[in-house]
Amino acid sequence: MHGIKVNELTTGARPIVPIASAVIGLVATATADAGPPAAALDAAFPLNTPVLVTDIRSAIGDAGEGGTLLPALEAIADQTSPILVVVRVAPGEDDAETAANVIGGNTGGVATGMQCLLDAQAQLGIRPRILGCPGLDVQEVTAEMVIIAKRLRAMVYARAIGDEIADVLTYREEFSARELMLVWPNFTNQFAGDAVARAMGLRARIDEEQGWHKTLSNVAVDGVSGIDKSVYFDLQDATTPAGVLNDGQVTTIIRMNGYRFWGNRTCSDLPEFAFESAVRTAQVLQDTIAEGLAWAVDKPMTRGLIKDIIETINAEFRSLKAQGRLIDGKAWFDPALNSQTDLASGRLTIDYDFTPTAPAENIILNQRITDRYYAGFADQLN
Repeated sequence: MHGIKVNELTTGARPIVPIASAVIGLVATATADAGPPAAALDAAFPLNTPVLVTDIRSAIGDAGEGGTLLPALEAIADQTSPILVVVRVAPGEDDAETAANVIGGNTGGVATGMQCLLDAQAQLGIRPRILGCPGLDVQEVTAEMVIIAKRLRAMVYARAIGDEIADVLTYREEFSARELMLVWPNFTNQFAGDAVARAMGLRARIDEEQGWHKTLSNVAVDGVSGIDKSVYFDLQDATTPAGVLNDGQVTTIIRMNGYRFWGNRTCSDLPEFAFESAVRTAQVLQDTIAEGLAWAVDKPMTRGLIKDIIETINAEFRSLKAQGRLIDGKAWFDPALNSQTDLASGRLTIDYDFTPTAPAENIILNQRITDRYYAGFADQLN
């Protein structure tokens, strides 16, 4: 060539696109009268199929009259208008059969029940992050939903079963999962899953308005007028029933300028993930960074590529820190983890750490009485 050839090079750090954290995954039952209502229900929500809902008000009109789908959608809609992945299952002849239908399975590559949530990304292009089966979450259902949440890197919101606080705390001991938050009691509504559905809707609203780093606790819940159990609460007394529930890692409901969920704790057996905000921060970072580095896979492993990967992660940490979603974080290259054999085999290891924002759960005020402000009192009068 006689002249100049210009090669356009795409190097340097890349911006990372935030993931959608406010997507609800809802498993429910629904029935409708024969004729047009049943046809509309079957068309909108075919059994054992993940359905993308972008207009919750329209979905409410097609949700039938029986089962848990309609009241769950109504409770969620009171809080926000989120994107949902809805899986409708058939009600059983008894509670055991219904639970089996909710749990579902996978036969011949065809998923049923909550297992359909795992297909949402492949079929709908979206991954649910806020999971629940309001009104259907008996113990075995909640335990199975936690397994689904681990695979989706999502959070489960479920009721803590029990008529008394002692029963609820005993039930809490059945779980040791950071992906689970238990809620008790319920709002005064005949729908047994009302509190859980509203928690799911509120969680999505908080994600949209404040961010995934803010916990569910101490945000007013819309559309409610009471709770079905008396839970005494005092902001300055940790020994109240509300304080006892929180100490047992159960989120409760209080009345303080409206009704609010009160509690930040998951069912984790690891102190690092005791707070809901720590779990969701870890989940969001894991997927955000991994998806944000997809461009780097299979590129020639040069020093420039490694520097670009590290700077891409650190730029995201700086952005999240500036937004107040993260205290700080840092990525680095550790030579001890990257031998020449590993690098020559195409295996690159990048370390990063981060500090999530902890909720101000326990604010301590030191009050003292003193006479020192009377000093010079007479001089001020004169």
